[in-house]
Amino acid sequence: MQNDIEQRLMLKGIKPTANRILVLQELLRFSAPASLSDLEKRLLNMDKSSIFRTMTLFLEHDVVHAFQDGRGTLSYELCESESECHHNDSHVHFFCEKCQRTFCLDHINFKDFSMPEGFVPLSASFVIKGICNACREK
Repeated sequence: MQNDIEQRLMLKGIKPTANRILVLQELLRFSAPASLSDLEKRLLNMDKSSIFRTMTLFLEHDVVHAFQDGRGTLSYELCESESECHHNDSHVHFFCEKCQRTFCLDHINFKDFSMPEGFVPLSASFVIKGICNACREK
């Protein structure tokens, strides 16, 4: 698995250091988008500034995408593209106001929208807030 992670980083133009490998391993373990706080809780042996610098690098090299979640913080999710990414995987996110979790709704895309002439979109984020199914059933 570590060789796969190193290969994934190198394909994105990132030198695979120990911290970068640890952060990417942890991101792969999440089943939903993760915030810096989520990562800090799991990577207790790594200082917060190292995690932040790694995530900044990952953003610059399209290892992850970031979006504002319902809490007003950035959430990160892995980019599925193995090389250069053009952010064509724009999909809707759902934020549960009860359990504070963010879910990817991959089946709901919004990549086709028209912009006024002269406007060039670089990224987009769409978050629906509500109550998730698990919280609703409680």
